[in-house]
Amino acid sequence: MTAAASASYGRSSATRFPVAVDNALRTAGWQPGRWDIKQAEYWADALRDHTTPAGHRHTVFPAAVDAWAEFGGLTIPAPGPGRQIAPAPLRIDPLTGLHLARTFADLGRALSTQLCPLGVEADGTAHLALDATGRVYSIDHTGDWYLGATLDDALTTLLTGLQPTRLTTAAPTEPH
Repeated sequence: MTAAASASYGRSSATRFPVAVDNALRTAGWQPGRWDIKQAEYWADALRDHTTPAGHRHTVFPAAVDAWAEFGGLTIPAPGPGRQIAPAPLRIDPLTGLHLARTFADLGRALSTQLCPLGVEADGTAHLALDATGRVYSIDHTGDWYLGATLDDALTTLLTGLQPTRLTTAAPTEPH
């Protein structure tokens, strides 16, 4: 890795994210202090009001509403080549998971937690969810993945192309 490429993954003293992630977020319209609670509450109400034909419902909790208020509605481009895998562009919109209440409930049960929709990888190949403590997960056709202990960690994993941890029955819910 060149010095320039290495530096793009580092943190600046002025940002809470690695430089490449911060740039991608700002390109998408995010800035420190961004907070659209009205939109976040609309999404919370829409998820709470939805019931699948089989009777499954979403759980909504403060960590999800906070994530939607700060990042909701953004389509975040991949900032460049990834470190270990191709980085994933993201769309933060919990209604992309509206019809996945059972899927998120099943994974939540397996993890001894509850999950709420967060968004999708922008190509639609994976759905993102977070739990009440703020841990973030991805569900795609190949399995279930742990992305990070916080949304900031998950954004860094996805946008810089770090390899996420595959969830298995033998793996802990929060890798070290």
